[in-house]
Amino acid sequence: MQRRRWIPLLLLRKLLSVAICLIAFMALFSVHVHLFPSSKPNDHKFNDKIHTSHDLQSWMQELAPPHLSNFSKVPLHISKTRKLNGSRWNSDYKKLWKPPSNRGFLPCTKPTPNYTTPTESQGYLLVHTNGGLNQMRAGICDMVAVARIINATLVIPELDKRSFWHDTSNFSDVFDEEHFINSLANDVKIIKKLPKELVNETRMVKQFISWSGMDYYENEIARLWEDFRIIRASKSDSRLANNNLPPDIQKLRCRACYEALRFSPHIEQMGKLLVERMRSYGPYIALHLRYEKDMLAFSGCTHDLSPDEADELRMIRENTSHWKIKDIDPIDQRSKGYCPLTPKEVGIFLTALGYPSNTLIYIAAGEIYGGESHMTELRSRYPSIMRKEKLASIEELEPFANHASQMAALDYIVSIESDVFIPTYSGNMARAVEGHRRFLGRGRTISPDRKALVRLFDKLNQGTMSEGKKLSNRIILLHKRRLGSPRKRKGPISGTKGMDRFRSEEAFYANPLPDCLCRTEPPVNISHIVR
Repeated sequence: MQRRRWIPLLLLRKLLSVAICLIAFMALFSVHVHLFPSSKPNDHKFNDKIHTSHDLQSWMQELAPPHLSNFSKVPLHISKTRKLNGSRWNSDYKKLWKPPSNRGFLPCTKPTPNYTTPTESQGYLLVHTNGGLNQMRAGICDMVAVARIINATLVIPELDKRSFWHDTSNFSDVFDEEHFINSLANDVKIIKKLPKELVNETRMVKQFISWSGMDYYENEIARLWEDFRIIRASKSDSRLANNNLPPDIQKLRCRACYEALRFSPHIEQMGKLLVERMRSYGPYIALHLRYEKDMLAFSGCTHDLSPDEADELRMIRENTSHWKIKDIDPIDQRSKGYCPLTPKEVGIFLTALGYPSNTLIYIAAGEIYGGESHMTELRSRYPSIMRKEKLASIEELEPFANHASQMAALDYIVSIESDVFIPTYSGNMARAVEGHRRFLGRGRTISPDRKALVRLFDKLNQGTMSEGKKLSNRIILLHKRRLGSPRKRKGPISGTKGMDRFRSEEAFYANPLPDCLCRTEPPVNISHIVR
């Protein structure tokens, strides 16, 4: 009897031993799997769906070389919302990034069959460019055309070193000099320096009349070759008409601007690197936030500024001798749409258009006036704001530091490649980027209707309107046809005369259609086919 009682106890003991061994084996197996994950690509799909904040930080740091000390400042939620949350990619969200139709227009810059190679040069054209990067770009391209018209040998233009930015950069520091010369060899003879034997020769220094046509250059300017072998253009901006020029001259301007005038290799390389780092998070807006000291001082715009800030800008304007207008009514300027949007107004504008708060924004601009004190409200709506100083290390940007034109060139490249470009003011960069993107058929360019927007913003401030669906619908409707799609360049405003007539025309480099964009085939209407 006693032996029979021990049998169940022995069985129970064996079962417990087996259970303990099984538990130990399972524990060992789990540790092995954790320490030595399978190398097969399909074995970790489930685990890839789970990311800790440490995983995200590691993933983001791998987007750039390890030495990028500033790159860790990138908001972590950018990668999370763009890489992991596929549900955001609904049809409404996609529409915000969808490029406008090019309507069948493509670049066409080849000269006509009647175009000939340059004949024997009559003399040398020296050019002193003026203004910032994009003002100089347009002037250089116009001077290429002028050199062709007057049959001159163009000496590589001298960049402006005396403007507001005091940039010491030479042409070869900003642009690819060899490419510029070689690309235009069949159009204009270009040399790097004036021949030594002519360095001390008397030259005619002349400021060409603004917005001049063929007659002016073929007659009045070309006649100067009778007495001089060297003509020096003291300014280059807006010296050639926008319209009513021969097709080959217009096409030459486009070849110069969009094909020959390429940035120097070190700028191109850094610009492309910045674009790659922006693209690693998905689509982005390049915002040309022209809320900078020089623009506010020049335009006299003081909305949302303190009395001390307004007074500082007034003093800058009064002490800048080549700015002709000194006494400016800031309220009148703003009501006419002559002021750049403030960062706060940009935030309201983007929200009304439907861009969500985690939209990635690249600020293409110099130092914002007032710094973070004026960026607070924009950043509260859109915290994912990037600048080149945040995307690149101090060491990477060091070669461009203290060179405003080269830093602006980096912004230009990132803006050209952006999914959406939004300028807050219709200045030289806004026009240059808009025209270049239109020429390339690149993304959407939203040009804010500042005059209409000011009225809406004032209603918000007065409390007669609030943010919401009504405001959003108004702003979306206002900008339905301001998305950068191809359209014919606008002529002068009706009723304007003289210089005002030419000044009111849409700038050639803001819209090179119809001269440099051609519709190869008429667009096919498929509405009767697709139901």
